[in-house]
Amino acid sequence: MSTVLQVLTAAECEQVHEKTLDILNTTGMRVDSQRGRKLLQEAGAISTGSNDILRLPPEFVETALELAQRNFTLSGRRPGWSLPMNTNQCSLVADGGAIYALNIEDSKRRLATIDDWYLATRLTDALDEFGCYWGVVDGVFGTRPVDVVTHWVEIFRNFSKHVQESTSTIQETYWLKEILQIIFGTQEEIRSIHPLSFLICPSSPLVIEADYTDAYLETIGLNIPVAIMPMPLLGTTGPGTLISNLVLANCEVLAVVCLIQAAQPETPIIYAPTPAISNPYSGRYGGGEVEHALLGAAVTEMARCYNLPVEASAGGSDHYIPGIQVGYERALNFILPVISQPDLLVAPGLLGGAMIFSPEQFIIDLDIVRRCRRLARGINTAPERWLEEAISHVGPGGHFLTQPSTRTALRTGEVYISNLGCHEPYERWVAQAKPDILEEARDQYHRIIETYQPLPFDNEVEKELRQLQKSAS
Repeated sequence: MSTVLQVLTAAECEQVHEKTLDILNTTGMRVDSQRGRKLLQEAGAISTGSNDILRLPPEFVETALELAQRNFTLSGRRPGWSLPMNTNQCSLVADGGAIYALNIEDSKRRLATIDDWYLATRLTDALDEFGCYWGVVDGVFGTRPVDVVTHWVEIFRNFSKHVQESTSTIQETYWLKEILQIIFGTQEEIRSIHPLSFLICPSSPLVIEADYTDAYLETIGLNIPVAIMPMPLLGTTGPGTLISNLVLANCEVLAVVCLIQAAQPETPIIYAPTPAISNPYSGRYGGGEVEHALLGAAVTEMARCYNLPVEASAGGSDHYIPGIQVGYERALNFILPVISQPDLLVAPGLLGGAMIFSPEQFIIDLDIVRRCRRLARGINTAPERWLEEAISHVGPGGHFLTQPSTRTALRTGEVYISNLGCHEPYERWVAQAKPDILEEARDQYHRIIETYQPLPFDNEVEKELRQLQKSAS
């Protein structure tokens, strides 16, 4: 059976919900978007008369939750590929937003380049564990209209599975809608297959910002799923305990659910809060605190209480280069969120508070996640796994090396066998010149990239996209 994990009881999840309803009804949310405020008030939110703050009555919130579409499937350009939501698949999303990359040869960071973006994007597209694009590296395409259009085109050119991203302006949304229709066809096709989900990050505490909200509202009609990801930091933008941080994040998610359902009822929703922890001495986010594991698992449990698809996060590492500290922080932070089995898990790839991209660490992280997935599967107790006949056949003093059941079990995943790191006798390790795990990780990602080819656009799509880029120049 699968490994069973519980961080919050059902009663504690209900307490989070009840306290959320009380805060939204009495304190409310500041809604900076004029269009958003109008939609919410028309649907039942109540103005407090000051500072654009709206109160959300409990019955209004409950109705919005009921309207949210829960059972849907994400897709992309890749033929035959899909990712059903609410099925506990724990498909990976590479952590995003790095502005630096690591030169492993001298352990020095440098500003990330567009080449780093292509490397990270193609790695995630090539590896089956990753079902969803995030921009691992940020800020390398520029801000002119042609740069914005090129960025979106290159995302879909180099990643053929599901894309999760945001636009920051209404104009950028117009460009995105044109790109989607060129690549995927009619609006009805886009509504049906969900090749894109939109990431909205309300600002903690209790603010729905204008720019991303207004940019999202321009997509209404395409039935684009929305992942709602507030990021309260314990002790700075979030309160000082884990459970109160969960309550605040839940308030912000449900408030955005109300806005989205007011704008377009039955919009698909992904529950994706990322409550996190700041260093109490510096205020810095590092991601290495072990409590991130508890928070990631608790987010999954809250989403399951609402029967909503969930995108959880697993923290990261405070350190800046691969090594012992990164290894234990990553392993401990990944275990509980993976075992909780979200639909999507934001985890691998970045160092130093999610600011530094290291392809070597990316490969090591993937091995850690694979090990955690094996833990999540638990001990298989199916009838054919008990092997009483093999035990009786071998008898006292024998061995099981030649038993067909041993071979069958190992070939069907009974034991996770890693292809990374040292697992050989000492003498063989010495004979192989004592290979280092970072060298192995580098060799692995080079082999992946050397044999990888992005799924090409067909000629007509390529032609139309080039025309669009030209018109944006």
